[in-house]
Formats: sequence, structure tokens, C-alpha cells
Amino acid sequence: MSWKGLTKAVNRAQTGLMQRVGQVDKTVDSEFAQEEARYRSLEKTALSLQKEAKNYLDSIRAMTAAQARLAETIDSFYTDSSDAAMSAHSYRRAVDELEAKTARELDAPYRATVLEPIGRMCSYLPEVNNAISKRNKKLLDYDSARTKARKLVDKPSDDSGKLPLAEKQAEDAREVFEVLNNQLMTELPTLLDLRIPYLDPSFECMVRLQAAFATEGYEKLGGVQRYFAENVRDDYASGALDSQVEQALADMSTLSICSAAG
Repeated sequence: MSWKGLTKAVNRAQTGLMQRVGQVDKTVDSEFAQEEARYRSLEKTALSLQKEAKNYLDSIRAMTAAQARLAETIDSFYTDSSDAAMSAHSYRRAVDELEAKTARELDAPYRATVLEPIGRMCSYLPEVNNAISKRNKKLLDYDSARTKARKLVDKPSDDSGKLPLAEKQAEDAREVFEVLNNQLMTELPTLLDLRIPYLDPSFECMVRLQAAFATEGYEKLGGVQRYFAENVRDDYASGALDSQVEQALADMSTLSICSAAG
């Protein structure tokens, strides 16, 4: 920061402090405060959307990778040619294909149609924040300048040139402030109104990609079911599968290596 910039920052800090104790007039602009509050809500939502959209893709990739590792482990349990072994082999092939297809057909389109548009929208936010910050600084300058002019009116100086100079400085500060303020009051509502038409295509793409992923997973895993007995679903509903598991555990417990103590 330059010396001039540092001086301005110190003066504005002093102005803010003096406003809090009532020594400097403070402009209350409820209309701008309302627009800024709406923008802050958009900013918070947009940044959250960017984060969660990325988390979704990361989670999908992590899930398919974990599913592939799980399938590999299950497959290693079966070394015969039984129906169960065939189902394990089929499951491994299905999830491997699903993982490869996710990387090929979900990752890149999702980045292009969802993450990148949201990222571009969020990239504008720092510029908007800078404009708001600059507008607020110029308002401090204006409040300080007009307070000086008012005090010279209330208590005239022996130097007759001070008041005209202070009034000119206040007018100049007002003009600079109003240019920035009017720009923001025009553009902030426009930015807020554009958020829906901008995000609509990304939202639609996101839903379509999620639907495609879910459909692909259903079809891939549905193909594995043909290796299971037709009565498996009925046995699950009736509790017969639980009985089979309990019987297997009971058989294990009778083994000496499982029941040996110490």
C-alpha cells in the first residue's frame, strides 16, 4: 500500500470511529443495505453451491472406486465355478465397468456443464465485493467532507476561504460516491435477477447426469441378479436369509479353532 493509500485508510478508520461516537455524520441508506443483504445471500449460496457441487463429484468418484475395491475383495473369496462365484465375478465386472464409464461419461461433462459455469459465476463475486467496498469507502469520505462543511457553517472560521473549499470538497466527494452508488443500485438487482436463467441449464444437466449415473448403476447391478436364486428376494422378505446366516455362524462356532479359549 502506498503512503497515500495508507493515509486514506487511517483517515477512514478515524471517520468510522468518530461516526460511532457521533462526531461525524453518518449516512443511513436502507435501500442500498437491502440490496447488499440480498447480494450477500446470493454470495453465500453461490459459494456453498460451488463447494457442494464439487463434493458431489468427488463423492461419486470415491464411491465407485470403493465399490471396485469391495468387488475385488469379494471376488477373491470365490475360487470355484459355483453360482456364487459367478455372481461375484459378475459383480466385479459390473462395478469395474461402472467406474470406468463414470470417469469417461460423467466426470468431464459434469465439470463442463456444472462445475465450470458455477465457478465462473463465483469468480465475479470478488469484483462485486471490491465495488461495494470502494463505494463504502467513498461514502465515508463524503460523510467526513460534508460534516466538515456543516461544522464551518455552524461555527464560521476567521478564514473566509475555508467554507467554500470545504463545500467544494463535499460536493466532489458526493459526486464520486453517487457514481459508484448508482452503478451498484442498478447492477446488483440485475445480477440477482440473472442468477436463475444462468443456473437453469447447469441444474438441468446435473439432474440428467445424475439420472444417467443411477440408471447405469441399476442396469449394471441388475445384470448380476440373474446369478442369484429366484427365491432370494422372497427369502429376504420372510427372514429365511437371516436364518441361513445364523446357521452358518452356528456351524462356525462349533469349530475348535473358533471355540478355543485363550
